[in-house]
Amino acid sequence: MTKPVRVVLFTHLKKMAEEKGIKLMQVDGGEEHAHLLLQLHPAQNLSQVMRLLKAESEEWLNAAQLLKEPFSWSDELIAYSVSPGSLQQVQSFIERQDEYHRSKTFASEIEVFQKPEKEL
Repeated sequence: MTKPVRVVLFTHLKKMAEEKGIKLMQVDGGEEHAHLLLQLHPAQNLSQVMRLLKAESEEWLNAAQLLKEPFSWSDELIAYSVSPGSLQQVQSFIERQDEYHRSKTFASEIEVFQKPEKEL
């Protein structure tokens, strides 16, 4: 997905999340993925929130016909909880996605998540 389409999509995601009572603190990404920093309320469920965001944004993007082909998010999802002390660092990482992906591919980024956990 091109940068102009991502900008429009991420702006729409922020607006839609706010309307649905979802606190989307930061969003950005590369051509093949998106990073979202969410602050969930105790009554919110991450899986349900992501299903809603993905379904609504996919429907909106296809209706807007901003892409040549129909768009569909992957079923895969990687999620981490973030301590309050790390919020600024995570927001900065998400804000710098264009810069980050000039030197690293999405495949190299995702390799980190595919490594087996070390035994303690």
